Amino acid sequence: MNLGHQDSDGSKGVLFVNFNQDCTSVAVGTKTGFKLLSISSVDKLDNIYESDQVEDISIVERLFSSSLVAIVSLTSPRKLKVCHFKKGTEICNYSYSNTILAVRLNRARLIVCLEESLYIHNIRDMKVLHTIRDTPSNPTGLCALSINSDNCYLAYPGSSTIGEIQIFDALNLRAVMMIPAHDNPLAAIAFNAQGTKIASASDKGTVIRCFSVPDGQKLFEFRRGVKRCVAISSLAFSIDSMFLGVSSNTETVHIFRLEGPKEKPAEDPQGWVGYFSKALSAPATYLPSQVTEMFHQGRDFATVRLNFTGVRNICALAIIQKVPRLLVASYDGYLYIYNIDPTDGGECTLLKQHRLDGKIESLSSAPSTTNAPTTLGQASAAIATPGTSYASAVKHHRDLPTHTPPEKSPVSTPVGSFESSPP
Repeated sequence: MNLGHQDSDGSKGVLFVNFNQDCTSVAVGTKTGFKLLSISSVDKLDNIYESDQVEDISIVERLFSSSLVAIVSLTSPRKLKVCHFKKGTEICNYSYSNTILAVRLNRARLIVCLEESLYIHNIRDMKVLHTIRDTPSNPTGLCALSINSDNCYLAYPGSSTIGEIQIFDALNLRAVMMIPAHDNPLAAIAFNAQGTKIASASDKGTVIRCFSVPDGQKLFEFRRGVKRCVAISSLAFSIDSMFLGVSSNTETVHIFRLEGPKEKPAEDPQGWVGYFSKALSAPATYLPSQVTEMFHQGRDFATVRLNFTGVRNICALAIIQKVPRLLVASYDGYLYIYNIDPTDGGECTLLKQHRLDGKIESLSSAPSTTNAPTTLGQASAAIATPGTSYASAVKHHRDLPTHTPPEKSPVSTPVGSFESSPP
């Protein structure tokens, strides 16, 4: 989340914050430099690396748990530096025609997003492989890159007036398709870890949709709320794609469970039950489509009540010490770690909050858990197995005893013209 170009007072000096691709560390850009903090424990953040050689860091992206980082500073907003922080060496630097708004990395590609163009680099030698020019105006640098190198898809807005998602194959350098996701312009997009699903939200912020990739079929639709429009700041899948986290400028973070539709019974129920069931479903045949869609929109599985509102933040669903947790990093200079009840969902429990400067913050305002249901924290011994996922955590918890090269564009013509010239 790039805060360097936002109107804010910078009271905490935080200009950028983001998790790496597997949510094992958090990168923080500040007015004095940048730092990388390890999220290997709930109780503390370990300092991986800290640099004060360059000031006003507006973007710092780490490649998984490697020593490769991409850095952009407000002092030179058109210049990208790629460094090896353990060796203290600069691998390369590139200058672009306009301000760099976002950088995305996976093990095959590095993407640089400008307001009206995208540059695709080969991560091995940092050469520019492809340029997508004349894209619709994208002043926030909204784009997403799948972290899966095999399903290496790039997504970006296909329109500045409606919510179209342009899908581009960054590995084979070809357009894939355009997904008509929302009536309003896009506010957030995110791939799952496998690169087979993409979630989206518009600037209205009331409905979250999930589509399959690359065919663009709508899989899920969730309603975040109906009372007010909000600014969605982040979408985040769990590593096994079973859950989706959504954060915004409100005090609530929503977690949705991605479940397939339940199978209908082979025969209609008989008697009075069947009669009333048919009577209740009949209005769906003549109500407006916007109304009938609401009957099929899923509700959140779990929620988090933040102790602040109106502050930009980013969420992630991570595995810490083999237990699923919800992470929220915000511009107020803190990282919040929450527990999740995998069986019943509901309100999540605040476990710890850390200052993003790495200093320990005492937890003085954690919600009371006197009458709370059994949580994953209490079941950690039972689910602490290698490769633990959200789905397996739920299963184990339920089993516990009860206690108190460029190709021709195939499908559709993408938005923007394509070139192979360097920036």
